[in-house]
Amino acid sequence: MGASVLDLRWRPDGALERAWVRIPDGSWLGVEPAATREAPWGLSDRLWHARAAPGAGASIPAGAVALTVLEALDWSRIDRIPVLAEPGRLPPGGGAAVLNLLATLAARQGVPPLCYRGPYPGEQLFLTLLESFRYVPATVDDPLAAFGAGALAWAPAPFEPRFVGEGLYVQWRGRIEKVVWRDVAYYRPDWQGVLRHAPRRVRDAPDGVRCGLWALGRDLEDHLRLAPDGTLRAALEPPARPGAARAAAPGVWAGVAAVVAAQSAPPLAPFILRAAAALALEWGPVGGDLARLAAGRARVDDRVPAALGDALAAAPGRTERVAAALVALAEIAALVGDALRARAHAALAALPAAAQAAALAAPAAAGGAREIVAAVEALLAEAGAAA
Repeated sequence: MGASVLDLRWRPDGALERAWVRIPDGSWLGVEPAATREAPWGLSDRLWHARAAPGAGASIPAGAVALTVLEALDWSRIDRIPVLAEPGRLPPGGGAAVLNLLATLAARQGVPPLCYRGPYPGEQLFLTLLESFRYVPATVDDPLAAFGAGALAWAPAPFEPRFVGEGLYVQWRGRIEKVVWRDVAYYRPDWQGVLRHAPRRVRDAPDGVRCGLWALGRDLEDHLRLAPDGTLRAALEPPARPGAARAAAPGVWAGVAAVVAAQSAPPLAPFILRAAAALALEWGPVGGDLARLAAGRARVDDRVPAALGDALAAAPGRTERVAAALVALAEIAALVGDALRARAHAALAALPAAAQAAALAAPAAAGGAREIVAAVEALLAEAGAAA
């Protein structure tokens, strides 16, 4: 990592005075060590966001915005993965950038694999850690479950961030693993043997590396063609797809929301369900993406139910049709999940402190199975393939 992406400032006693790391949109995140004790765990480092590169000196640049805090670390000898108070307040790619800073320094220091002992070790944190660490033991059968049980450690394996050109950012770690183009992120589907949902996908092709849309096992359209080192060869503009939106079958959206809630941190679940209740699901063209939430609508690209229809037509029996509908339901939930969680985070953050504390301490609510079953049947019926 060069000076253009990382700026570290150390005190004479060897402690970190300030760190700045560039994130995919070209702005910077800063770490201010030992900035406050106003956090549940006490002494905390503060994260800042600055639009321009930090100048000389250790002061916070004018116009920088304080975002959130994390457990205070001895950055000269990293011994753990810290708890972050409000991950939803970080700009896109910010969490990965901070963890990569952590991995970079830990690798330089030669420390043993690090553990995370904070609350809610969920899928989103797990996937972000995979970008700059390798989990150990690598032979565990279900790494996500092991992470949730506190049975994994994380060996530093930082990526190299490359700002290739205007609007193009590439993460390199032996291969291109992630691409951000005009603020849209594309991912590899495979990370240390873990398969992640990647509707905006990075994939190898005979002419280099391609980035585009992928759903239900289908390559739908390409957006970028890159050289193996990340150099832009072509930005592809798919033709506009005309067509009007149509409402999804009743019951599908409630099942989608139930899946998203079940896959999220338990305190977020009721807020996710409330956010979903304010929206109606529809199928229709979505320019350059597969889902969009706006104006009381959650629109999913109509090629997703079309792909489900093809899968149902090829299924030999009800068991296979139900399995295909479940896969489609999970796909739709993954497409809208981040946006629903962002709305849920915002609703939780808007509560008074006492109400936030009560929400975070509330026991996990059971339920959702009935809505998921009903959604599967609704998808089958909509496709004309109900048994």
